[in-house]
Amino acid sequence: MRAVLLGTAAGGGFPQWNCACALCTAARDGELPTRTQECVAVSGNARDWWLLNASPDIGTQVTATTALRPGPGPRDTPLRGVLLTDAEADHSAGLTALRGAAGLKVYAAPPVLAVLAPVRAGLDRCAVWEWVDALTDGGFVLAGGLVVSAHPVGAEAPGYVAGAAPDDHWVIAYRVEDLSTGGVLVYAPRVGAWSPVLDELLTEADCALLDGTFYTADELDAIGGGPGKAAPGHLPVAGAHGSLAALARHPGPRRIYTHLNNTNPLLDPASAARRQVTEAGAEVLADGAEFTL
Repeated sequence: MRAVLLGTAAGGGFPQWNCACALCTAARDGELPTRTQECVAVSGNARDWWLLNASPDIGTQVTATTALRPGPGPRDTPLRGVLLTDAEADHSAGLTALRGAAGLKVYAAPPVLAVLAPVRAGLDRCAVWEWVDALTDGGFVLAGGLVVSAHPVGAEAPGYVAGAAPDDHWVIAYRVEDLSTGGVLVYAPRVGAWSPVLDELLTEADCALLDGTFYTADELDAIGGGPGKAAPGHLPVAGAHGSLAALARHPGPRRIYTHLNNTNPLLDPASAARRQVTEAGAEVLADGAEFTL
């Protein structure tokens, strides 16, 4: 299985368009690498490619990735579809940029499929897609030799959904296995709290892409975000109950943080935060990074 990190930033990208914090300023000045919004492409045969989430930057990301170039026909594409972890705009807005590509399949949990109904109707008028419940019993097989199962990891609905009923299927993680090599990728870019589900998934994973949105739960305070606004829906990396402490129980798989918010000191390779994560055996990779399982 080949995996390409098309983007690694949280919503708004890095630098964020309306932010003049120290990190965003450093990125604008060329002192730190810029990042597009989080999205991954995976393939089991290097011909059939699937997107894990569809960021608003998907057009730029596809153009920058040789394996995703269209052809040989004028409208041929190696993209076969999208696997959504949730209905957040930074994970689903890129669907509109893919309109007109016939025959794509989009997998998502039932509440996500429901809230995206107006978008789905508009996209289907451009080209008919297949919309599939990702939580189907037994998982599903993707073209190219990948078998996937979805696992609920969060109950928080997107902020734009008014009066959403509680549902622990709002946020899911994916286990993607290559049938030919046995390699297993766990994809969980949004995790509100650590759970036994994640422990079980990491026990049998070769690589995990994990929610690195915030390094600490209060980091937005420094730029006027307000107390307690940093962490809803995203487990911070640091702290006794953070994801890095939980990952200490799973030294086997390769562990990569993604979906980095523009306030996160992990964006700076010279930071103490990055040093702590590296010393713990986890990684932060750049946009365009590719690896094989």
